This record gives sequence, C-alpha cells and structure tokens, in this order.
Amino acid sequence: QVQLVESGGGLVQAGGSLRLSCTASGRFFNTVAMHWYRQGPGKQRDLVATLTSSDRTTYTEAVKGRFTISRDNNKNTVYLQMNSLKPEDTAVYYCRMTTSTNIYWGQGTQVTVSS
Repeated sequence: QVQLVESGGGLVQAGGSLRLSCTASGRFFNTVAMHWYRQGPGKQRDLVATLTSSDRTTYTEAVKGRFTISRDNNKNTVYLQMNSLKPEDTAVYYCRMTTSTNIYWGQGTQVTVSS
C-alpha cells in the first residue's frame, strides 16, 4: 500500500512563504509524475504544479514565478516552495503520485494566507 503524507501547511501573512512536503512510503514503481493540487473553500480541486520523471515542470498560470516544485529522490519526497503568497492561495493542498498503473493521493494540508 502506498501512502503519501503532506506536511508544512499553516497560517501565513500575505507576502510570506511556506514549503510543503509530500513523503511517499510503501511499494511503488514506475512513477510518471508527482503533482500538487489545491482545493479552495467551495471550489473544485485544481492542479497547481507537476514534476515529471524526466524533471519537466509545469505550473498553473496563477502560481508561475511564485511556486516551485522539486523533489529529493533519496527521501522519496516532493516539495512545493510557495513564495509571495496571496489570500487567494488559501486552500487545502494535496499531493498526487501518478504511476504507470495507479494514482495515489495524500490527505491534504491546509494553507491559509491572511491579508
């Protein structure tokens, strides 16, 4: 069984920074990509950033230049560095792993940005 555990969320003032972590455990193979999604209050869950196995990164337009996705393979961990945070970044942030055969989700971590 694969588990993804997110951490690093919290309350921050506008303009501040947070770094989210997502650590994977269990047996998983052929990871195609890691993603960060977010779901704001009353909104659908949206893709924020993707990091492929070939190190290609993509970001939703709203976070380009502010967020950076990266990973540490030795720690089975993917990160989301979030800078210049805005109140509209407030959401539950979810990590997702896509393999050649499965998709796995973490439980989410709350990020709240105060104005």
